Amino acid sequence: MYLRRVLFVTVAVPMLAGLAYFAREAEPTGLRMTEAAQVFLKSLSPELRQKALFPFDHEERFNWHFVPLEQNRRPTRRGVALFELNQTQKDAALRLLQSAVSAEGYQTAVTIMSLEAILHELEQGKGPTRDPQWYFFTLFGEPSRDGEWGWRVEGHHLSLNFTISKGEVASSTPAFWGANPAVVHSGPKKGQRTIMEHDDLARELFRSLDEPQRKLAYRPTQFPEVQARNRAAQVAAPVGLPAAQMRPEQKELLRKLLDAYLRKLLPQVAEAEKKRLEAAGFDRIHFAYAGGTETGQPRTYRIQGPTFLVEFLNVQPDSAKNPANHIHSVWRSLPSDFALAAR
Repeated sequence: MYLRRVLFVTVAVPMLAGLAYFAREAEPTGLRMTEAAQVFLKSLSPELRQKALFPFDHEERFNWHFVPLEQNRRPTRRGVALFELNQTQKDAALRLLQSAVSAEGYQTAVTIMSLEAILHELEQGKGPTRDPQWYFFTLFGEPSRDGEWGWRVEGHHLSLNFTISKGEVASSTPAFWGANPAVVHSGPKKGQRTIMEHDDLARELFRSLDEPQRKLAYRPTQFPEVQARNRAAQVAAPVGLPAAQMRPEQKELLRKLLDAYLRKLLPQVAEAEKKRLEAAGFDRIHFAYAGGTETGQPRTYRIQGPTFLVEFLNVQPDSAKNPANHIHSVWRSLPSDFALAAR
């Protein structure tokens, strides 16, 4: 049974990623998402529908997290999990996920899910439950073309949260992407890397800085863990090196790093976010970095602009004890997530 679950995520699921995305560009950004959510809900039994659906303004909507949530080997995360669904329902759930992100974002999400199988083998039951089907779909409000509703897909190292208003995507944050192991060091998937650009481009940018720039960018202590279960990121004044003091090629690296996060969203949503941050002033974005830049050296960074916050950590060893091989990263909207600023 466990192997069938693993094969479902690692083999069958990625086959869906070949579907075309270009047709979305001519319609409201959230319309396909709305239709996919309606199909998903319709596929559920009354009991599963009750588990999956909450009122739009329910506090559970803001109870997002990215760690295993369980008690006595039973999940405590709210929503309906892939392991509870038959094949038709699973397909509908994954089509909902596919409707909400780019092709790259979808592939990244299912890859993160598949890493649970590797953790299962490495830990041999000594850690939390590791299961590629412990990913939960939760809806907030009835999906409709004319109203407001939201949903999330969530499990270990993945928390994607969406708010839709009148067929348009009003918010795609918080968007959390993690990986353990970030680099697979053994087994059939040896060499596989997940969300590598989040890590590599930041290190490249920091290495490119001259001494005066490094003095501004470098932080003597690592940034703290991402804080979940909130409606808004807890931020103060930005720290680090402002983009205004970067050379043109460094600004281009910063743009590539930000794009590594945004490319996982729907293309129209990513473009709207880029226009928003540019309009707020690209030169006002700050980049701050702590730790080393070599493999195995713990490192964290923060990128803060007037409209967004990026937090990244790679400080923990993976489950095979390889140092700094365990990534947490998140894109947050400022001043708040869940489209709350517009309400």
